[in-house]
Amino acid sequence: MTIDVSARDGLVIGVDVGGTKIAAGLVDQHGQITSQTRAPMASTSTAAAGLASVILAIDELFANDPKTKSLIRGIGICAPGPLDPTSGVIINPPNVPCWRDFPLAEEVSQNYEVPVRVDNDANAAALAETRWGAGSGYRNLFYATIGTGIGTGIVFDGHIHHGRTGAAGEGGHMSIDYRGPRCNCGKLGCIEVLASGPAIARRARAKLAAEPARGSAMFGLAKGAIATVTSEMVGQAYVAGDAMANEILLETIDLLSLWLGNIVDLLEPDAIIIGGGVASMLSPLFDTIRQRLPNYCINSRCREIPLLKARYGADAGVAGGAALCWVQTE
Repeated sequence: MTIDVSARDGLVIGVDVGGTKIAAGLVDQHGQITSQTRAPMASTSTAAAGLASVILAIDELFANDPKTKSLIRGIGICAPGPLDPTSGVIINPPNVPCWRDFPLAEEVSQNYEVPVRVDNDANAAALAETRWGAGSGYRNLFYATIGTGIGTGIVFDGHIHHGRTGAAGEGGHMSIDYRGPRCNCGKLGCIEVLASGPAIARRARAKLAAEPARGSAMFGLAKGAIATVTSEMVGQAYVAGDAMANEILLETIDLLSLWLGNIVDLLEPDAIIIGGGVASMLSPLFDTIRQRLPNYCINSRCREIPLLKARYGADAGVAGGAALCWVQTE
């Protein structure tokens, strides 16, 4: 289902559904979020209660100015997968167990009588970055969001590549070490289990336990409790010039370089965009990734591919949902 806003008027609503909360925002045709609300998500209740959470978040956008409702041309929803982006059915997401084979797009559309599109957060964020963000002007993009997990999206000629069943683009579960640690998905050595925020924290805790005499700043940040060290603490220590934190992040960069080398050889995108909380911490080292790519890539021109920090941070889900709605007219 597409939404033709050829006149380029009105607004769309972007909705970001998480396991504990929902964010919704009004978004114009330039990708500007003009207002935003948050509501709790009843993810462990009934399917109807989960839907009511989404409706509440959307309705709160109209609380201050009910006339805004007449300007809405469509609603785009980032929802946890697995899901079917064609039908808008949520299949069986582990983080939102209230929905099983739930027709979310149809149910929301009946409430507001506008077209509704549903996709996963990484796909939608990739589209938002293509249309309004760091990827504006590029045709073919690979997007990765690095945080508690690693999600990815592929955009070809301005359209999300979904694959045959809608399940394409799971780049975070590409294995780079078949003897590596087991990922939550069941596979061994996925980039997610090696380079996500929790993976960085695990490496930091192991290194601190093995080398306590080095006196890393991470000890102080964790008040001596190694078990409480987080990836954010690693980033803070790195900014302060801590040698051990620098080593940990360079190890992470090496893993990401290997992974992205495979991505370049497979897709050769026009640009690579990285978002998410960990990306902000790693962005000073993006050039190091580009310099290391030739070690893991047969493409002799791999360094020509820009590695860009995403425009949308915590608002990626809202912007991504909205991006699902706008039809490119150029």
